[in-house]
Amino acid sequence: MDKLIYVAMSGATQTLDAQAANSYNLANASTSGFKADLTAFQTRAVTGPGYPSRAYATNGSVGWDTSNGVLVTTGNPLDVAVQGSGFIAVQDANGNEAYTRAGDLHVDPNGLLMTATGHQVIGEDGPITIPPAATTTIGADGSVSIVPMGQTPLSIAKVGRIKLVNPPPAAVQKGLDGLYRMSDGSTPPADAGTTLASGVLESSNVNLPSCLVNMIELARQFELQIKSLHTAEDDSASSSKLLQSS
Repeated sequence: MDKLIYVAMSGATQTLDAQAANSYNLANASTSGFKADLTAFQTRAVTGPGYPSRAYATNGSVGWDTSNGVLVTTGNPLDVAVQGSGFIAVQDANGNEAYTRAGDLHVDPNGLLMTATGHQVIGEDGPITIPPAATTTIGADGSVSIVPMGQTPLSIAKVGRIKLVNPPPAAVQKGLDGLYRMSDGSTPPADAGTTLASGVLESSNVNLPSCLVNMIELARQFELQIKSLHTAEDDSASSSKLLQSS
């Protein structure tokens, strides 16, 4: 009886974890540049006294979906999307360099080029600061140019260049804050071959139909495991009655 309870309880717990990861992907289906988290149930050997053939299942992360989302035209000159593989360098909450695919940028009141989630965009010489300007444009190589306030369109000035990196996906890990970092803690150099498309945003690569199907399947698995717990409770109650009657 205890074995049935343990199996059902641990199975329900792992199913809840899988459902949480699936719900996280669903919640970010409309987040620009979001890459879906990938999870899978894995077989683990039971350690300790007993037969070595015993096993149980756990749910864990197996990385993230590296495929690119669809490019959506916005017409906003500060909206950019990385073409192909690569990342935009930003500053995380701890002041360290991290990377993102989200290119919905804006200039804050202090003149800093920021992402929609509030991270400073890093240039090749540090955070990019943009003075008051009539227009601001971002080139394919990440160059940020402005037409100063009160000047003609011919008076174009370059104020910085966004740092673009392109490390191997296997060397990159995704953090809980949605930003990417090198697994070994290193800082990759700027990659001249990585380019940006201006006036467009990369949509999330979350597969909505697949997520919805997974949500239904996981819900049914959870119901089955809870039903097993109720069955164990009923069997225990029946056993107690038999012992009392004898």
